[in-house]
Amino acid sequence: MSQRRRVARAAFSATAATACLALATPAWASATIGLKSAHQGKKAGYFTQQCDDERFANLPDDHDGWHFVLPGKNSGSFETLTLTFSDGTNDVTVNIPDGSDAYPDFFYSTGGKDPRQIHAYLFTPAGWKLVDGSATISGTGDDFNVSHTCKGTVPKPTPTPTPTPTPTPSVSESPEPSESPSASESPEPSESPSASESPSASESPTPSDSASPTTSPSGGTGGGSDLPLTGVAVTGMALTGVALVGGGVALMTLRRRRDRITFTG
Repeated sequence: MSQRRRVARAAFSATAATACLALATPAWASATIGLKSAHQGKKAGYFTQQCDDERFANLPDDHDGWHFVLPGKNSGSFETLTLTFSDGTNDVTVNIPDGSDAYPDFFYSTGGKDPRQIHAYLFTPAGWKLVDGSATISGTGDDFNVSHTCKGTVPKPTPTPTPTPTPTPSVSESPEPSESPSASESPEPSESPSASESPSASESPTPSDSASPTTSPSGGTGGGSDLPLTGVAVTGMALTGVALVGGGVALMTLRRRRDRITFTG
């Protein structure tokens, strides 16, 4: 009976001691803290470059490596991490842990007697700017910050050469039949000098034109009547012709009469 009482007392003492220790240990509650203000709006090149960090061994050349840390003044560990980056056009939100391979990330524990998960790594495309961030931690704290980075190389876009189109003559640009000289455009017989254009009997000066010279009034100036009269005296020529014709007729008449005279002996 006394032995049973001793065992019961020992169990009770152990239970009481465990309860006392449990009450003496402070309970850590989750808290949300922000990114250090001095590290907001910065690119990877702003921070200390430490590309020899073994956890950047698989970092692609065209990516930036980020190492975030929970300073020692904070208690607890990282539970989640939410970061906002700018890709130059839009804001991109990245969560750690992300659960996908879009942006490689992971937490890293310190190890030792007091292991705490106070390191976080993230790979992003080179050239992104860290806009802001927040973290949920198991404990209390003020903020978290960037420990170091490894700046990647921003790939340069390769311009695609655009072939210069060779101008091809279109139908409208080629000479059309209507543009070549046609029959209507070639000189016509009517365009060449004709008999009607040459001086004719009707166009020659008439006796009336030469017989009646026009004189301009004395003292007059200007006008067609002041021009000198030119041309052949048609009236004189006509009278001379008539006289010659009459003489010829008379001579022929005399000759016929003479031929008719016969001499008798």
